[in-house]
Amino acid sequence: MSSSTPLSRAAESLKRTASALGGKIRSLRGSGRDAPGTAGSGRRRPGTANTPGKLHPSAVWAEALGTAGEFAAPAWSKVRSLWLRFVWPVVSVVSVLGWVVLATAVGLWVAGQAWGWQEAKSAAMVAFLLFLLAVIFIVGRSAYGVVLDLARTRVAVGDDAVGSIAVSNVSTRPLLPASLELPVGAATAVFHLPRMKPAQVHEDLFTIPTARRAVIVVGPVRSVRADPLHLLRRRVLWTEPVDLFVHPRTAALGGSAAGFIRDLEGMPTTELSSADVSFHALRDYVPGDDRRHIHWKTTARTNKLMVRQFEETRRAHLAISLSINTDEYDSESGFELAISVAASIGRQAIREQRELDVMTQKGPLRCETGRNLLDDMTRIVGAPMRKTAVDLARTLADTVPNASVVFFVVGSLVTATQLRSAAASVPPGVRSLAVRVQPGAAPSRANIADLTVLTVGDLDDLAIVLRKAAA
Repeated sequence: MSSSTPLSRAAESLKRTASALGGKIRSLRGSGRDAPGTAGSGRRRPGTANTPGKLHPSAVWAEALGTAGEFAAPAWSKVRSLWLRFVWPVVSVVSVLGWVVLATAVGLWVAGQAWGWQEAKSAAMVAFLLFLLAVIFIVGRSAYGVVLDLARTRVAVGDDAVGSIAVSNVSTRPLLPASLELPVGAATAVFHLPRMKPAQVHEDLFTIPTARRAVIVVGPVRSVRADPLHLLRRRVLWTEPVDLFVHPRTAALGGSAAGFIRDLEGMPTTELSSADVSFHALRDYVPGDDRRHIHWKTTARTNKLMVRQFEETRRAHLAISLSINTDEYDSESGFELAISVAASIGRQAIREQRELDVMTQKGPLRCETGRNLLDDMTRIVGAPMRKTAVDLARTLADTVPNASVVFFVVGSLVTATQLRSAAASVPPGVRSLAVRVQPGAAPSRANIADLTVLTVGDLDDLAIVLRKAAA
């Protein structure tokens, strides 16, 4: 490890800077004339001046600021650490009203000293006395045992998110009344604690509204001790924050309403295999073939060993392309409906233990479990983008080349031409469906070449249109 001090490092940096500046000056001075014997001797180069070059002031300032920053960085880090450790805990106790009263008191005292106003001095002394009395209300140590309990950390939109706060006095003396603050997203709930005897427990229940899809940070629970005028407010944290996932609303897709490929043999491919479900043809026996696949009737008739050959099959692999480009949706409710549609289809695929990939313009979503999928769906934030649903379809085709069924979940502003372009990116033999969301529209089905277009106006209509697509 190097034993150099900040002062020695700063000195070395200054030496390097001076050497670099000297080299620049020498190069600029020599650039005004050509070297003797060169082809351009005696002629001025285009874009160069006849006068000797000068060092630009901005370069000097940049070098100086860089050296000063390197020299002052250790000292600044030490000052910042001391500020956060000793000064900030004291300064943060004073409220906005407290700073106003304190500044007014100082101003009145200065005016009273300057012009001899006894009334101003008296008002300043009263303000200072209020501050001293406020300190009495916030000093001391509280001994609480606080437990924040959410009945469920994952709920769907519209479900009740219920929680409780249990506070106990773990000290050996009674505690004065106080207040507890519970941040819930951007809002703050306040709970009032009564005077508590030793070992006494006080519990409060609360309900969090879940009208919108969101990740709500609940907590940390903090106790607040303040004076009656709220000049000083002392906060102590007692718990860690908890994430509450408000998942998008989903619809159950049971039976044939799932609209997936349900053939026992899966989708046959052009690949041939020696062991599968879909029988293709017979061929001559090759050493190493499994004798269980020998077709004995044909062997007896031809007097040579013949084995069965099969078409290699694949299980249904679903790929969902969910466009989060808000320019393709006519309203926010349409965008939320698209997320609910994609989440419903993906959840059904995971429930049936099928392979699943979900892609948005910002990348793939986790699909290992239904919880992971819904968590990532909850974190989705739509925004206007250059990348359209057509671009997303091409990315999906490149990322998931082995998909057997592709769903394009798009907004109502996506045109038929764009849907045709999206379907063109799907490899031949892959079944493709487009779910076009339009709140309030009647459920319907249409075809654009090989693409099946399903219109969904309400989440409850999803099972109906998928049943039509599966028919």
